[in-house]
Amino acid sequence: MAQPLMPHATASWLVDNTALSFEQIAEFCGLHILEVQAIADDTAATKLTGRDPVRAHELTMEEIEKGQADPDYRLKMSKGPDQVRRTKGPRYTPVSKRQDKPDGIAWIIRNHPEISDGAIGKLIGTTRNTIAAIRDRTHWNIANIVPKDPVTLGLTTQRELDAAVAKAAKAAGIEAPVDTRLEGDREALIEQLRAEREAASREADEPGAEPTPDSIFRS
Repeated sequence: MAQPLMPHATASWLVDNTALSFEQIAEFCGLHILEVQAIADDTAATKLTGRDPVRAHELTMEEIEKGQADPDYRLKMSKGPDQVRRTKGPRYTPVSKRQDKPDGIAWIIRNHPEISDGAIGKLIGTTRNTIAAIRDRTHWNIANIVPKDPVTLGLTTQRELDAAVAKAAKAAGIEAPVDTRLEGDREALIEQLRAEREAASREADEPGAEPTPDSIFRS
C-alpha cells in the first residue's frame, strides 16, 4: 500500500486536524498505533511539524470525512500529480564547469569537424548559437577560448564522445580512424620474445645444461 512521503509529519497533522482514529491514521501512514499515540501525547522524541496530506495531494477531504464518519473505514491514498520528467533539452552542467564549455566546443570543432552542431549541443549541453559563434569566431570571448578535450574537462564521457565521432563518421562516409601507432612496436616485441624463447630452448637442449621448466615439461 502506498504511504505518504513523510508519514510521521502527516500523522501529526491528522491527529491535530481531524477526528480520525489512531488506528486509521496508523494504517494510512504505515506506522504502529503506539507511534501515533506518542505523537498525540507529545511524547515523541521531537515535536513534529505537521504536513498537510490534502495540500500534498496524498489525501482528499472526502476521504477524511468518510473516515471520520466510519471508524472502520480505511483511507485510500490519492494519486498525486505526475511529476514532470525532463526528457529533452541540453544536459545539466554544474556551474563550476559551464565556463569550460567554449573550450570543449572549440576542441571538437577543431578535431572532429564532421560532428554536427546538433550532436555537439547534445554532447556538451549547449546551444546551436553558441557553437556557431565559436565556429565563426564571432563569440564574445573568442580571444580567451582555448581548445581543450571535453572529456578531460568533465563535460562528457569518452564513451559518449567516441559514439558521436563514430556516428558522424558513418553519416559522412568516413572510415573510422584506427590507431596504428603501436603496431610496429607490438610486432617487434613479439619477435623479440619469440627469439628469446628459441634461444632458451637451444641452451636447454645442449649437453650438460641445467634443466629449465620448459625442458622439463617438453620431456
